[in-house]
Amino acid sequence: MQWPLAQSDGADLEVLTATSSQLRMISIPEVGTQQAQEDFKGQWQLSDAEVAASFSAVGYHFGQRLQRALGVTVGLIDNAWGGSAVEAWIPREVLDNHPRYRNFLKDWDAKAAAYTDVQHAACVAQWEAWLAGEREGEAPRWPTDLRYGQGRPANLYNGVLHPILGYGMRGVIWYQGESNAARAEQYAHLFPLMISTWREQWQQGDFPFYWSQLADFTAELEGAQQESWWAELREAQTKTLDLPNTGQAVIIDCGEGRDIHPRNKRTVADRLVRHALAKTYGYNLACESPRFAELTLRDAGVEVRFEHVSSGGLYAFDVAAVKGFDLAGADGIFHWASAQIIGQDRIFVMHPKITEPTALRFGWADNPVFNLFDRNGLPVTPFRTHVVDGISVDRTAAAP
Repeated sequence: MQWPLAQSDGADLEVLTATSSQLRMISIPEVGTQQAQEDFKGQWQLSDAEVAASFSAVGYHFGQRLQRALGVTVGLIDNAWGGSAVEAWIPREVLDNHPRYRNFLKDWDAKAAAYTDVQHAACVAQWEAWLAGEREGEAPRWPTDLRYGQGRPANLYNGVLHPILGYGMRGVIWYQGESNAARAEQYAHLFPLMISTWREQWQQGDFPFYWSQLADFTAELEGAQQESWWAELREAQTKTLDLPNTGQAVIIDCGEGRDIHPRNKRTVADRLVRHALAKTYGYNLACESPRFAELTLRDAGVEVRFEHVSSGGLYAFDVAAVKGFDLAGADGIFHWASAQIIGQDRIFVMHPKITEPTALRFGWADNPVFNLFDRNGLPVTPFRTHVVDGISVDRTAAAP
């Protein structure tokens, strides 16, 4: 979410046309601390080339679309810190109330207590030497002081969120999860816990909360990926839709395999703003990506029905054959499957060597190969039908 407009696709044109008296912006400085802050240094500014260039690209595009649709002045609070972990946005006392995080918090306290100014100075020196050496060789660890950084539990809640609690606003957009990708099972509890905590402390009811699912990343694989941290994290994000007044922008077509920071932020913002315009402001606008509804075994294959399919129906982009599904038989090994659209909201999936399918997945990979959308260009939401412990299950946590 922090990625600036100036480093995004089409930045030259976007910055050139950023001046608007009806788009106001303010940014919260990066402060990580275990002590709740009451204020911050910042001021509202009108959008112009200089202000917009350093602002969150997703935030800017979202606000620009919203302002043009509503025809009113829109204010944007940029409260983002790249690489943050979700637990950093939750109060310590809330985490303390859940025994499952006892060991997790204890480990963090020990790491923070052991980290010294001398160690941090050495990390900074190593980083600066790498930069001075024209970035030759493997990059050292980014010199973030873990005591005050964006990963320590409660640091960002105290430093950048607490100062604005209760501020009058309509809703939140969220784009995070990469730093928690190896802990999806934990994220499935932490993310809705964070949203519920913010709503409780903001005292403005169940305000809208819309997020972007993880984008595609790393290399595309020729065969079906058997296990994936990123796919499990996406699943955890989708589960959070059980909370009221929420929405998810599926962006598995917007990433860059070689870069965790994709530059295409306008598409991300457009999919988020669909939720805001449809759900918060009442426009008749498609906003939900199609989601798995039910599966029926049929003719040595499976028929899949989706919900939230817009009036145009499902659409296979580029070629008629549907890509992105994999099937497993009794051995539990997944294989790419053939699939075809058989109705507005239905797909038939099969594999010639799997006569008795036991599990079906779609888009289940770090960087899934797929081409299934609705007619508004919204990708089908990744899913799996089998329930098993994934590779992200936290087996070290204290008992709940």
